[in-house]
Amino acid sequence: MSDRSESYWFENALVVTQDDGRRVFRGNVRIEAGRFTHVGPDAPRNGAVKIDATRYAIVPGFINTHGHVAMTPLRGIADDRDLAGFLETLFAVDAHRTEQDVEAGAALGILEMLMSGTTSFLDLYYAEDAVARAVARWGIRGFLGWAVLDPEFTTQTGVPLDNARRFISRWKNDPLVTPLVAPQGVYVCGKETWLGARALAEEAGTLCHYHLAETRKEVHDHEAKTGRRPATWLEEIGFLGPRQIAAHAVWLTGHEIELLGRHRLGIAHCACSNLKLASGGVSPVVELAHAGAVVGLGTDSAASNNSLSMLREMHVAGLVQKNQRWDASQLPAQRLLDMATREGARMLGREGDLGSIEPGKRADFSLVALDHPSVQPAGPETIVSHLAYSAWEESIDSVYVDGDLVISHRQLPKGGWREVRESATQAAIHLWSHRPSPPS
Repeated sequence: MSDRSESYWFENALVVTQDDGRRVFRGNVRIEAGRFTHVGPDAPRNGAVKIDATRYAIVPGFINTHGHVAMTPLRGIADDRDLAGFLETLFAVDAHRTEQDVEAGAALGILEMLMSGTTSFLDLYYAEDAVARAVARWGIRGFLGWAVLDPEFTTQTGVPLDNARRFISRWKNDPLVTPLVAPQGVYVCGKETWLGARALAEEAGTLCHYHLAETRKEVHDHEAKTGRRPATWLEEIGFLGPRQIAAHAVWLTGHEIELLGRHRLGIAHCACSNLKLASGGVSPVVELAHAGAVVGLGTDSAASNNSLSMLREMHVAGLVQKNQRWDASQLPAQRLLDMATREGARMLGREGDLGSIEPGKRADFSLVALDHPSVQPAGPETIVSHLAYSAWEESIDSVYVDGDLVISHRQLPKGGWREVRESATQAAIHLWSHRPSPPS
């Protein structure tokens, strides 16, 4: 980890600021006490430790706005199945998961994200204390939502809403962990659970994160049960409101798009997971943004994606929207990078200190190696395009969170990779042993 008592001066970097003007230039960046204090073409070093950054682009850390990081040992466990079949396998396995399994999986997923330039992630799971411990151990920024659902559907011990309340209380003052409440979805949450989750979020001052309209079956089943589509029903029961982030949002009508936009909801667009699970539709993210929603990108879990790379997510999200609309201008490279950085910060209510390289903001960023083949030709005119469309994860050379060096030249400064790998392997052996027989 870097020494907070020292200042650092990155000299002659290609700086991808992601500021309001989206400036990209050759210049210098200074960090003091975990924040950027200077971003510009010149300024005196004043005794700061100099780092020659000529070979690098400095890029804001990516913000993954939806995932289940502890599921990383389940990568590949339910491939080539639709969501219903996928969940059937996952539910059978989850019943046997221990808190040790959760922490081991979270550590593996966190390192995968850090190695591909993600410095903040929004999670939805149970046993989030185990995820929080992994966050604190490896130095990423975690926005951790405790999964809330009706008691008759849960494998949690105790009442999920009470568990979420206690989790929020335990971690509310942690510098890297931001706890929140996360109702699972309309298929396991009734009106009382939804309104209880909203009340808890308001009482504790947290975000509220949930799945919404991911599949046509989810929408049709809920409509058959209640007479209303999920988004419309949530509005009618008085749930929709500020500081909420909905994952997926694929199967929406024009009225629902207007509704979510009016409430300024955050939308976590998970293009890769939706494609792999054959959700069948394409999230109307362009219309959602025009209606007023804030749209970011999420990877979903390693079991359904199967990657946690935001570089990959940008690339696929852009291609899908262009192709589906017969319009190559949709979701251009700059917009994709916005979704992966500053829009993610805005969804989380952290636009004041995350999402861009600007004085006063937290120093969450990556050094991208400009001599890597996937970002050639390297220069101010091309770097945004390369990040959105071509950069490999291996081009991410080093990563800083809160000014601390967490990945150094693609290595862990504190070591520990063998420990993480072996723990995750043991978790996988345990969990896969409970996998039901796949369909013939």
